[in-house]
Amino acid sequence: QVRLVESGGGLVQPGDSLRLSCAAPGTLILAHYVTGWYRRAPGKEREWIGNITADDTIHLADTVKGRFSITRDLAENMVYLQMDDLKPDDTAVYYCTCITANIWGQGTQVSVSS
Repeated sequence: QVRLVESGGGLVQPGDSLRLSCAAPGTLILAHYVTGWYRRAPGKEREWIGNITADDTIHLADTVKGRFSITRDLAENMVYLQMDDLKPDDTAVYYCTCITANIWGQGTQVSVSS
């Protein structure tokens, strides 16, 4: 079935940066959807991070404003989550989704620890 593929996660130290990528199948054009990023920490509820709309309007949760940003490359059909100044509380599995179509990826693990 249709799915998104996240990549770019890993184990980093506090203050480091990561850039997560969200790739779509060739038949799915991300520019047609509101694309969002969510995360789920162990034992916790899913948390909305932000989203980007067709006109490149970006909305971010207060918890990540100033540190995270969302961009996209229409030519490559990819969406990115740039994460700077990572903190231990950012440790979670990160998911991208076509919000308006309920299409998800399998997630990529981000672990932040000293």
